[in-house]
Amino acid sequence: MKLETQRLLLRDINESYVEDILRIRSNEVINQFVLRNSPKNNYDALQFILTIKERTRNNQTVYLGISLKDQPNLIGTICLWNFSEDRKTAEVGYELLPEYHRQGIMSEALKAVLDFGFNELKVEEILAITNKFNENSKGLLLKHHFILEEGKQDEGFPDNIIFRLERVSGGSYEI
Repeated sequence: MKLETQRLLLRDINESYVEDILRIRSNEVINQFVLRNSPKNNYDALQFILTIKERTRNNQTVYLGISLKDQPNLIGTICLWNFSEDRKTAEVGYELLPEYHRQGIMSEALKAVLDFGFNELKVEEILAITNKFNENSKGLLLKHHFILEEGKQDEGFPDNIIFRLERVSGGSYEI
């Protein structure tokens, strides 16, 4: 699968992106807000890619690498995952190398993925869970009309907050 924006290509990841995935998922700036087992080497990154490919094949996730149109390397990732059983709700997740922050790149990628989720996959609600100290992520979600779910908690992750965006009833999604 591939989505295209004015500046970006969002595409399926495969084994050729091992180094990029290692660089993104082991980045200390990104990981200060994410609790996960980061890859330590190319083998770990490859295992992650193979897991994602399997989950994509099984329609458990839409996981896309983000690259600038004039560059072959991935600079981030964005996904829809954690679908509800009826596939009406999904969660969005994203990460971007710090040197590309504050350039509107993730906003452009998020708009494309929200559009795909609401208009192609026909989900009715997209959730986003972010760390309450991640000001960039909170700002991105608010810019795209996500609403903070006051009082909702991410079980086992007390520093996380939950945002929700619903599809406009009867309409498509657009910003």
